[in-house]
Amino acid sequence: MTSKLFALDIGTRSVVGIILEEREQHFHVADMVIKEHKERAMVDGQIHNVLYVAELINEIKKTLEEKHGPLTKVSVAAAGRALKTEQASISINIKNRPIFTEEDISRLELQAVQQAQQQLLQQKDDAKASHYYCVGYSVLYYKLDDEEIGSLLDQQGDEATIEVIATFLPRVVVESLLAALKRADLEMEALTLEPIAAINVLIPPTMRRLNVALVDIGAGTSDIAITDKGTVIAYGMVPTAGDEITEALSDHYLLDFPLAETAKRQLHKADGDILIQDILGFDQYLPHEEVLQAIYPSITALANAIGEEILRLNNQLAPKAVMLVGGGSLTPNLTSELCKVLQLPENRVAVRGIDAIQNLTKEPSIPVTPELVTPIGIAIAAKKAPIQYMTITVNEQVVRLFELKEMTIADAFLAANIRAKQLYGKPGHALSITVNNQAIFIAGEHGQPAQILLNGTPTSTKSSIKSGDTITLVAGQNGRDATAVVRDIVDDALSKKVTINSTPYTIEPKVYVNTKVATLDQALQDRDIVDFQIIETVEGILKHTNNVALLEQLRSYVVHVDGQPLYLPTFSSELLINGKLSKIHYPVQDGDRLAFTQNALPTVQTLANHLDLLLEDRILVTFQDERIELVKIVREIIVNGAVLSPQATVPNGATIKVNAVDHSPWIFQDVFRFSSWQLPTEAKGGFTILRNGSPSSFDAEIFGGDTLEIKFT
Repeated sequence: MTSKLFALDIGTRSVVGIILEEREQHFHVADMVIKEHKERAMVDGQIHNVLYVAELINEIKKTLEEKHGPLTKVSVAAAGRALKTEQASISINIKNRPIFTEEDISRLELQAVQQAQQQLLQQKDDAKASHYYCVGYSVLYYKLDDEEIGSLLDQQGDEATIEVIATFLPRVVVESLLAALKRADLEMEALTLEPIAAINVLIPPTMRRLNVALVDIGAGTSDIAITDKGTVIAYGMVPTAGDEITEALSDHYLLDFPLAETAKRQLHKADGDILIQDILGFDQYLPHEEVLQAIYPSITALANAIGEEILRLNNQLAPKAVMLVGGGSLTPNLTSELCKVLQLPENRVAVRGIDAIQNLTKEPSIPVTPELVTPIGIAIAAKKAPIQYMTITVNEQVVRLFELKEMTIADAFLAANIRAKQLYGKPGHALSITVNNQAIFIAGEHGQPAQILLNGTPTSTKSSIKSGDTITLVAGQNGRDATAVVRDIVDDALSKKVTINSTPYTIEPKVYVNTKVATLDQALQDRDIVDFQIIETVEGILKHTNNVALLEQLRSYVVHVDGQPLYLPTFSSELLINGKLSKIHYPVQDGDRLAFTQNALPTVQTLANHLDLLLEDRILVTFQDERIELVKIVREIIVNGAVLSPQATVPNGATIKVNAVDHSPWIFQDVFRFSSWQLPTEAKGGFTILRNGSPSSFDAEIFGGDTLEIKFT
């Protein structure tokens, strides 16, 4: 049994109408009509003048109806050049949250696609998310803590990142197509995308595991689609195509545009002269090679534009192969120039015509040309995989979806403008604290994911949907706000336990919150400023534990004698840490034992001896056969303003002044102050003063050991 398919390829320059017959296991091209636009009714794949396009469609329809009977339904394609591709990435904080599940990944992918949609809308005036269909997306990479990773499944870390490339189709493209067909009394039987149409006939699903690029080079634009890992991963377009070559010929040789187009088509032949007629009416034959050289910069520019877009869409990697279709693919030397841009061997870039389509036959009058790949693909793709609308309900909102692929709940959320953030409860408010001039961020609790119900049954964003389904999104639970006390941000290791002279102490850091003294258990508020000082040395610990007296005890023993310091370490106290001699600036560790030994303070006499100062002058003499000690104070020691006896102790840090009292020599008459001898009552007459048996006098100088006598005569 044979069935007829009517398909239209509505392009920028022309419209192609084709009759395709389906015969059991293959298709047969029965007829084809090509008509060029009389006016500029198409711009970049979108119908700008519905009336003109409808008129041309009607002409093609009537021409084909003369041979094949009434035509009421038609398959068409949305132009690939109307597709918009955006690359976007999204990152989320996953610290202290459960491991990543497939549903988490799906929701994060949806968030990245919506980010791409927002980027697209920012480029358009008065754009709305509902004006675009997402026709597909592909994940370029996953990252965990800035390191690229194969999958986020079951992973844990601080931050997860997903980058996607997403493709969108403006709704107005579809609506204008429907309007033009309606004016031509045609009903849309099926709809596909031009890149998908070409791919379906040239790159079957079994080949899509390969990284291959398909480029449809038309008149105004070059449409690009890339396959990899079993699917179409990206679509793109460059506003450079066959017209650039035609314009280069027109400019160089002063040709009217239609004549330049004719001359360009002559270049498709390998050799021979090219006949041209310039705007002045002069005819001339030019060598093929000369004309080719004149337009070669435009050829390389076209190759560069296509090659660079392929690399951008393919994550800066050259695909395994490139297939070229469309009239512009016949541009001389384009394949070799594209090989240079992509650094591919010559046999990896090729022009493909309808002869490359499997299970296809044609009428002899129909040429074997790459221009017909897309219209034939439209008819076949519309038959095998027609795109239809589906109607679903999302949270009581009726949504219509353009069914370009197997649709999922994620697609429904995109169409219903459900923000990815709505799929999770809000995270709790965080705390931002400054600790010793360093910012610390304490995250709030992660929100719980929203529950998704498909026709009342819990499901995930990856679940497939069908027309008539009802989707309900139940809001997730919000996370708790972050809370913290000082102890949470001050390391426990900063506290230590020590023993001072057998008394245990717990030493904690000095903490200030907003310049006020605080405890480790004080609750923190957002934007608090925390400063803490770690107590590490013996001196700091003694002050912190109110053992200042011990600190004074440890000071080096020093006195100031007549303004000069005198250090006497013999009288300083000793500090022992764990039994070892230490100093007050030594660090103290957790568990250390501190002990102090107090040495006796020196006396005034001890200091005088150290300074070689004589405080008292003592001599022994014999007077009248009696041993007598003569004593007199030579110097006074004034300690902190008071005269102290030689036996008094001198405190640490004392100020000492030495006063000379009596430095005169001893004389004979001094002995009477220390002797109890009395003048005999019976003594009469004269007397003689003797010193060591020799005559002397009362004011004569005497010395220790002298024998002094007074003899009466």
